[in-house]
Amino acid sequence: MNLTTHTPAHLGFSMPAEWALHQCCWMVWPTAHVQWGNLPRLELAYAEVAKSIALFEPVIMVVEPGQANSIQRRYFQNQAAHKVSVLELPIDDSWMRDIGPSFLKHETTGEIAGTDWRFNCWGGAMPKYQEDAQIANRVLAHLGMQTYHSSLVMEGGALHVDGEGTLVTTESVVLNDNRNFGIDKTQAEIELCRATGAKKIIWLPGDPNFETGDMTDGHVDGIMCFVKPGVVMFERDISAEGTFAALENDNRRALELAKDAQGRTLEIIDLKVDHSSIGQGQELFCSSYINYYLPNGGLVMPVYGVDADFQVQEILGKVYPNRRIETVDINAIAPGGGGIHCITQQQPA
Repeated sequence: MNLTTHTPAHLGFSMPAEWALHQCCWMVWPTAHVQWGNLPRLELAYAEVAKSIALFEPVIMVVEPGQANSIQRRYFQNQAAHKVSVLELPIDDSWMRDIGPSFLKHETTGEIAGTDWRFNCWGGAMPKYQEDAQIANRVLAHLGMQTYHSSLVMEGGALHVDGEGTLVTTESVVLNDNRNFGIDKTQAEIELCRATGAKKIIWLPGDPNFETGDMTDGHVDGIMCFVKPGVVMFERDISAEGTFAALENDNRRALELAKDAQGRTLEIIDLKVDHSSIGQGQELFCSSYINYYLPNGGLVMPVYGVDADFQVQEILGKVYPNRRIETVDINAIAPGGGGIHCITQQQPA
């Protein structure tokens, strides 16, 4: 099998669902290049996310060259307890979901490989991303895995899969001229299916007119996620008005009308939360509760120190009765525009 001459789909690779068994979780340590907030406070929050995930599965933290020993000593000294290891690679920023590989698994042999999407920093949102654009390829080379180099400019946070052939993404990301100039939906679908083994693409509008100010242009992992095949969770801000409420309705309507790769109409679990008291006055603040991570046997969810935290934890406990929930305050991370899902990437077992 050779991913340099054939596509993953052609060779029988596909992207597993996030609840499939993991080998480990990948993260990227915050650097001095990061454009927001207090770096020491940000580092503490990243360390808490990593330690929470490491209660369930190993974590590999990519750090800048020359920083491994000091970061391991300061934050992850008790490695036996926390199962956090560090790997030095050149980096610019700290969003592993978007810059890292989308891992694939072969349907019969179980071999793990990866897709390396083209990365241009969310359509050129920031000028410094040359090292981040190489991270996926470098991680896969470090692991000795076969790599498929996709022609699409894409980020991992812009897609969700159900492990049974369905991929959900947004038009405002994939079809945006700031990423894939001149591409049409049919062309994009062909390459998404080639690169992930998907059989069916469900398109949400996302944020077509940049109404929310989200620099990702409407990543799907701030809108919805798969809970299991045929079932999605959709986050609704009950305080939303005007354009924001209209965008929510448009995205939910697209899910209502969709059928998945198995021909099923999707069951939608509405996560209704009042976002009005979260991240007040901060331009890029990520207030998404569905931006959680599913380690083996667990769920690591974001909290903000508001009443809604307890409401959401109770709902997630009912949706995932067999998972232990760990909470992490992400008020230091969220001003960068992302949450726990955005800073993590699962490697399948």
